[in-house]
Amino acid sequence: MTTIATRTVEYPADGLTMIGHLALPAGADRRPAVLLGPEGMGLSDVERRRADALAELGYVALAFDLHGGHYLGEPEEMLARCMPLLAEPDRMRGIGHAALDVLRAEPRTDPDRIAAVGYGTGGAIALELGRDGADLRAIATVNGLTTGRPGEAARIRCPVWAGVGSEDPIMPPAQREAFTAEMQTAAVDWRLVIYGGALHAFHHPPVTHPTVPGVAYHPTHAHRAWRDIIALLAECLPPTQ
Repeated sequence: MTTIATRTVEYPADGLTMIGHLALPAGADRRPAVLLGPEGMGLSDVERRRADALAELGYVALAFDLHGGHYLGEPEEMLARCMPLLAEPDRMRGIGHAALDVLRAEPRTDPDRIAAVGYGTGGAIALELGRDGADLRAIATVNGLTTGRPGEAARIRCPVWAGVGSEDPIMPPAQREAFTAEMQTAAVDWRLVIYGGALHAFHHPPVTHPTVPGVAYHPTHAHRAWRDIIALLAECLPPTQ
């Protein structure tokens, strides 16, 4: 493993003080960067470890915050915060752009080579950044196959990769079809991977608190989805040019 450096970063967004996790690869040169968004519960050690893993691969990685430093482990509290947020694209874009600005301002970041990767609500935010015309090299969303306002997907300027469990009740076939129809109509370079037998948040290791129905960890597909995301980054944003 290479030596990486990490630090906490604070920044304003959505009327809150967000607390993100920045991971830097070894060296002093500018590197491609990845904005990493968490599930609706919020930033946890799962995303921090993923940011660290990306730094070990040579990327500057910022795991961004959703709830002002809070992790919403109670489903009712999480839904009360996330459902209105998911219904307001401009709020999602504000959260995403605030984190993206922090990542761009990092001296180690190559501002012309940034990707956005997100899970659940974080994945919806990554997509909204694309629909807002953000300069990204790739977008990946796992169990966050949201659709946007009519016509705005045409502003996406990079490949989009999406992953979802075949048995996900929160992202059922009708939602998948609406998402892929939007991407296709907008002439986006898109891919959808359906992981057989997996439920919602199949990528997330088990938690000790209650969850919404339809959530379960699938270790095999979690590993496969991570490999697929790394392959996307290697294709669109290689750590060395």
